[in-house]
Amino acid sequence: MKKFIIDPMDLSVEEIDDLIALANDIIKDRTRYQDVCAHKILATLFFEPSTRTRLSFESAMLSLGGKVLGFPTANVSSASKGETVSDTIHVVSGYCDIIAMRHPKEGAPVVASSTCTVPLINAGDGGHNHPTQTLTDLLTIQREKGTLKNLTVGFCGDLKFGRTVHSLLKAMSRYEGTKFVFISPDELKLPEYLKEDILDPMGIEYKEVRSMEEVMPELDILYMTRVQQERFFNEQDYIRLKDSYILTPEKLKNAKKTMRILHPLPRVNEISVAVDDDERACYFRQALNGRFIRMALILKMLGMEVK
Repeated sequence: MKKFIIDPMDLSVEEIDDLIALANDIIKDRTRYQDVCAHKILATLFFEPSTRTRLSFESAMLSLGGKVLGFPTANVSSASKGETVSDTIHVVSGYCDIIAMRHPKEGAPVVASSTCTVPLINAGDGGHNHPTQTLTDLLTIQREKGTLKNLTVGFCGDLKFGRTVHSLLKAMSRYEGTKFVFISPDELKLPEYLKEDILDPMGIEYKEVRSMEEVMPELDILYMTRVQQERFFNEQDYIRLKDSYILTPEKLKNAKKTMRILHPLPRVNEISVAVDDDERACYFRQALNGRFIRMALILKMLGMEVK
């Protein structure tokens, strides 16, 4: 496994399958793993606010018997004084055994890796990549559907800025028989580079639509996203687009009983709370899976095994 996990494509399909198998084993018997990382330290460097990603990383390391240090936002770090990312990472590398870093600027983890002396995990960089959310999504799909092959995956909402969408698309494109349906307004369509660099060269079947209802019967997975206010430069554009797609029980009437609804969270109003009790809604199970897949990734990157 690579020392730095910056993009989901840094992991081979075989490595992802191994991580999923390890996460499933952790879920079966957490006590076997509770002391594997004793005396190891994880640094969580979050230059951008986070709830689930930061806390699940910290919970993962604590559940492995390790310790955690770090900061939750840039304004409580020396970044507020003008320190560069590369300098911060260079220093913090000496305080820990592994780093999880989130940053609002695309490409920041690549810069960080130039001075990092310990394993580094990208916990999200702007609208670019979010590999551990992708691993969380893949574990969830595997546990809910029993496979990662021959699935029709629908992405709905903000496909332009949604780093979770971009990362999962890259990962799922490597599994046999995957088809994609992209549901969004024109202003938030999937970036062209993802079609040109991944979908078209690999001959993957996909279509772009504006209506959720017209494609609902086709979907095995519906991946909902929020329209992210923090990615907009113009507040008026955000206000105009934020309610583009709202999933309600009514819209699920023609969906397969076996379909599963994922969401990276946080949600605003794009999924009605009335959907939460539907057996197809698995976004809270998905959030919990994030803890276990991050435990597996930490173990693999540190080369730790259960004795």
